Amino acid sequence: MNMKERAVSIVVPLKAPNKNLEECLEHCLKLDYSDYEILVLPDGPSSLNWPKTRVIPSGAVGPSEKRDLALKYARGEIIAFIDDDAYPAKDWLKNASKYFDDPEVAAVGGPAVTPDNDGFMQKASGYVLSSFMGGGSYTFRYIPGEVREVDDYPTCNLLVRKSIMQKVGGFDNKFWPGEDTILCLEITKREGKKIIYAPDVLVYHHRRTLFKQHLRQIWSYAVHRGFFVKKFPETSLRLSYFLPSIFVVGLVAGLLLSLKFETIRFIYLSILAVYVLAALATGIKTKDAMMAVTVAAGIALTHIYYGTGFILGLLKRDLER
Repeated sequence: MNMKERAVSIVVPLKAPNKNLEECLEHCLKLDYSDYEILVLPDGPSSLNWPKTRVIPSGAVGPSEKRDLALKYARGEIIAFIDDDAYPAKDWLKNASKYFDDPEVAAVGGPAVTPDNDGFMQKASGYVLSSFMGGGSYTFRYIPGEVREVDDYPTCNLLVRKSIMQKVGGFDNKFWPGEDTILCLEITKREGKKIIYAPDVLVYHHRRTLFKQHLRQIWSYAVHRGFFVKKFPETSLRLSYFLPSIFVVGLVAGLLLSLKFETIRFIYLSILAVYVLAALATGIKTKDAMMAVTVAAGIALTHIYYGTGFILGLLKRDLER
């Protein structure tokens, strides 16, 4: 592969400038790359004045509308999507650029790692998501994994060819979250192009705190994924998404049956004990007793919230944004 630099437009949608955005911009300006610009899209006008940065007021619209608006202003060949509460590693763009040497690659995504300066409850959320028990087969989204092709990837760290974005018509703005799932579906299934997951295309993403903010986010993701099983089965009708719901059904059904049948009660409590021990064992890997208990509780509640929200999504006829 050659080391050709492609012009990149970094797109940061947000409601209003904040401290996280300042951190994001500081790191963007330290990138080991020369040919890039930064487009910041707040709701209203801003006095923000940073090098390489243009402010594009969008009005009070959602993140996907802001990203679509950025396409009209972007000068880059590659559109690099990042959230305002994330910031890139120094070699983010340099590492991503090489994957676009393959003309069949339409997009590149990478891990969004929990920063060291996050608080205790934010780190606990990060441990839940990046653990096999909490994140399942999707832990590579939160810690570096192996290079692979993917067909669904979040926009907190996703770089897409501008020509492809224009060809598919941008994002489906009806859904949020979930608009990235639809974009990736268009790229891989409709256009027949590749999305590459690259562990060296890394950003740091501040986590929602356990428990309230984390679980609210999980619930929203779960409801949309459950609904998408019916609407976009190509990438959402997968066993991995059903597992938390199976856990929830088993938890409730097992409790009710164990109240009546002693044999079932023994089996139910045994399985529950194994589950609790596995969750604690996951937490113990943090080498902090308080964190271990917090992570274990976070894993259990994440499964319950996701499993319940997913079932609700399956039952919905439509989703209000």
